[in-house]
Amino acid sequence: MTRPNRARPYLRSGCVLACRSTALTVLVGTAIALIGATPDAVAQPAFQPGKAIRLLVGFPPGGSTDLLARNLGNRLGEQLGVQVIVDNRAGAAGNVAAELAARANPDGYTLLMATVSSHAINPALYRSVPYDPIGDYAPVSLVASYPLILAVNPSIGVKTVGDLIALARQKPGSLNFSSSGNGSPGHLSGELFKMLAKVDMAHIPYKGGAPATAAVLANEAQLIFATLPGAIGFIKSGKLIGPAVTTARRSNALPDVPTIAETGLPGFAVSSWAGLVAPARTPRPVVVNLRDEVVKALASPDLRDRLARDGADAVGSSPEVFAAFIKSELAQWRKVVQQAKAQVD
Repeated sequence: MTRPNRARPYLRSGCVLACRSTALTVLVGTAIALIGATPDAVAQPAFQPGKAIRLLVGFPPGGSTDLLARNLGNRLGEQLGVQVIVDNRAGAAGNVAAELAARANPDGYTLLMATVSSHAINPALYRSVPYDPIGDYAPVSLVASYPLILAVNPSIGVKTVGDLIALARQKPGSLNFSSSGNGSPGHLSGELFKMLAKVDMAHIPYKGGAPATAAVLANEAQLIFATLPGAIGFIKSGKLIGPAVTTARRSNALPDVPTIAETGLPGFAVSSWAGLVAPARTPRPVVVNLRDEVVKALASPDLRDRLARDGADAVGSSPEVFAAFIKSELAQWRKVVQQAKAQVD
């Protein structure tokens, strides 16, 4: 892979969640069993108690990636007997933190909470990113996935995904979907929906998830592909209708809500994800040690419950499975970004 231009400036983007391949369906619920069945025959070094692990996060404190990193970091610190410090380096939808991790000493003491933005969407969305999402990292484990939920204004009379597709086909171009901005996860999710359903809907970008959801509440836009925390309250109160979640399988947080694929659009699978990576050339025994500790942490019922309350499904995987998953996500998102004609200079 040709090394990207590292000197090129980049802008901020709201892309935090994204489309993903159905490979994640296999990972969720099965990866932990896989780890136990295929142990690595390598010695696993201990981390030095007096030396802290720095966990880079590419987004501000309080967001879903930050909360995931802090919850996982606390558990890993307890298991390893070291302090895990979350270092928020927000900027360019995760590119700033990703570049720092790529340049870090490959000793296991600097890690990155890689996301679908930094390792799948941004390489297609930006004209140039200052790192190689494959060559600059040693994948450790996929950690969690996050569903989106399709939310619609009750006034349009849509109860199911099939209803929505039928209405969009009956009245081409009459429906608007909102998002937190061009190139955002909600935008790209809507573009994928249009591609698979073969419908014409207009995209209206807003400056953030809250105003985008408010637009649907006010019927300025008729639907949104929203994060669970941002929409679930309005759905429970009846102010919005939530026909389906976007993931390939039902969310642990909303087990009674069907998927879009189940209810009218087979093959549709959209979510965010986050996983742990180390700098390239990190010794294999260190990667294996970290992998085992992540899987052990995610097997904890209290941590899994805590993640579920934040709208996340715990995963856990081998480094090889995570590496293959990243490659599949890069390929899929390149197609969606090209179709949407979304780009950040």
